[in-house]
Amino acid sequence: MVIHNRTKREKVKLRSRITLRGTAERPRLCVFRSNAEIYAQLVDDAANRVITASTSLSLSKEKISKTEKSKRVGLAIAEKAKAAGINSVIFDRNGFLYHGRIKVLADAAREGGLVF
Repeated sequence: MVIHNRTKREKVKLRSRITLRGTAERPRLCVFRSNAEIYAQLVDDAANRVITASTSLSLSKEKISKTEKSKRVGLAIAEKAKAAGINSVIFDRNGFLYHGRIKVLADAAREGGLVF
């Protein structure tokens, strides 16, 4: 039986969701990475709602690298979180390795003032 990478990522994602729960004071910073784009959301699991989100879709028209897009999304989500009065978050890498674009987004969010 062949286990595909997507299936492995889903298993890791479900395992980590057991312990990662966002609240109104400390929401979950959920990151999703596709081949071309990157998305970040602040999720309040207690109320089952998305507080704010930021994507690289608006940056697609510019000729910049994917890592630069990730950095801009990280800074944007930090700015939106500050505007919503949020200083601290729980980082949810969503089953992806903490490497490359995921790490760049996390470092940019820290640089923007988020604590996690």
